[in-house]
Amino acid sequence: MKNYFFTLILFFLSTVYANSNNHDIDKEGFLSKEFKITKLSTIDDPKNKIILINNHGQSNFDGRQKGCTSIDQIRNRVSLVDKQVKGKTIMLYNLCAAKIKGDRGITWWISKKPYVGKSKIEKRVDQNLDLVEKLVSMGVPRKQIFVTGHSCGGLLTLMFFSKYPDKAGGGIAYAQSCFDKLSKKYKAKKNGPEAALAKFKKKKPAQSDLRDKFHNEIITQLKTPLLAFTHPKDSYEGLTSDWLDNIEGMKRIVISEDYKINGKKCFRLGKLATDKSPVTDGHQMSQATCFQYYNLEILKYIESRIK
Repeated sequence: MKNYFFTLILFFLSTVYANSNNHDIDKEGFLSKEFKITKLSTIDDPKNKIILINNHGQSNFDGRQKGCTSIDQIRNRVSLVDKQVKGKTIMLYNLCAAKIKGDRGITWWISKKPYVGKSKIEKRVDQNLDLVEKLVSMGVPRKQIFVTGHSCGGLLTLMFFSKYPDKAGGGIAYAQSCFDKLSKKYKAKKNGPEAALAKFKKKKPAQSDLRDKFHNEIITQLKTPLLAFTHPKDSYEGLTSDWLDNIEGMKRIVISEDYKINGKKCFRLGKLATDKSPVTDGHQMSQATCFQYYNLEILKYIESRIK
């Protein structure tokens, strides 16, 4: 019975952060507009390329996971491929961290002990630095490389620039979060963000302390102008993201107040036209096709950083 209960916990941990699994993209490399992957080898005319590094979310906090992303999750990022900014062409690199695990592993999420060692998300920051340096060695100007990410990938984007402010041109964080559905689970709408976070700290003190550590480092060390998108109906950190407003140079955009953008209802779209599903959580809003309304804002940000 004890082994069954432990297995059940591990199953829950492996799905608590899970996103849609519609037409997986499990390979790493450059994505075409048709979602085809090309491995990193050479880059034609690198001085006239802008590289967006895509960092996916995680299916658990500190363990390995199956797969990286899927077509419906990355469709909006792909919509930027081949766009021109000041005569330079955008490319999108899908960076996969499925095989990376932190020093404590998947079971730390149910532990009361403080985190000791390097977490998965911190190792992913280093993974991004390695890729940035490789791209620079291939001739891509550093200011034309952008670290971007959704969910845990969004949080690591902020962490990257708090640690390495001058290593890349800029960053875009979508629905930054990596510590479970804090906004929904701890009833931030009913009780307020502070009360919700206090409940989280009482129930999971070690995890709350690590979140605070990451956030404090970002608030005190981040100086690079970044772009961040949040949504109040995001069950993860939708109502606990106001701390972003305290970061120097941060441009935070609240996507909308509901599941519409510019009056249009939002849907996620997979590989086929029939793979269409309505948005049911604000955490998914930057993955809905209606979010391409903000492509112009993203392109303006990129232009401001490559001058």
